[in-house]
Amino acid sequence: MGDGRTVTDGHGLGRALVLGPGGRLGAAWTAGLVGGLREAGVDLAGADLTVATSAGAIVAALLAGGQDPARLVDPARRPPAPAHRPDPAVMGEVFAVLGRGLNPAEARRLVGRIALASADTDAEHDLLARREAMIGTPAWPARRLLVTAVDAVDGAPLVLGADDGVPLLRAVAASSAFPGTEAPVTLPGGRRAIDGALRAGANADLATGARTLVVVEPLAHRHRPTDLTPWPAALALTPDTPAQALLDSERPDWDAWTAAYAEGTRQAADAADRVRALWSPA
Repeated sequence: MGDGRTVTDGHGLGRALVLGPGGRLGAAWTAGLVGGLREAGVDLAGADLTVATSAGAIVAALLAGGQDPARLVDPARRPPAPAHRPDPAVMGEVFAVLGRGLNPAEARRLVGRIALASADTDAEHDLLARREAMIGTPAWPARRLLVTAVDAVDGAPLVLGADDGVPLLRAVAASSAFPGTEAPVTLPGGRRAIDGALRAGANADLATGARTLVVVEPLAHRHRPTDLTPWPAALALTPDTPAQALLDSERPDWDAWTAAYAEGTRQAADAADRVRALWSPA
């Protein structure tokens, strides 16, 4: 099981795709963006390497299974509502830790302790059921996919791939298990894991060495965006002002979910030529 302590050797790879964290509505926006680009003839699923974190891991799993991202807004496949509500007190503790300027390893360890103290087995089962309803149970793809998470016990970064013995469904669930909103996820061997954004945001460093990078960052307006200078050719796709307002609302209803998907699709139409020039040059 990858520990994430070293940067992936991406040398020799052509195209890398990084799908970053973004919360519930960020997942819908990312799916709309990726789906809209596919409709415009730009298929990001053809990346030699995909690095996926939290909300981005949900969309990456759809791509891994060869599925249409529009699956996420199909009323017939509407996932069940969470059986457990987010805990604002736990989230407050987590953000207090993250705001203290601690060493990242120590901050992850303390956040993991908070997550485990509030862990609920039923909530974990609920999370897995909802993720399965969203993505099905695809196998790891032939193309390289890395899903990030964090060990809830010692705070160690985890980089999960096809050779690590972790089912893709559990990897995705763990990567999107932010303390206070979702329960830690049990991996084979009993290891408990939480949200991969706690490692390094979008975790684009894992794609270092690729010649071309497209990074999708739904929360770039809230946090420091990825530095694109390490890549010879790179492009960041982020929400514009109307999409930011919707994502920041964090509304839990189905209408907000479908609206976020539509916002992503709208932005895809505007960005398609720029992405095509980078991803599929003539």
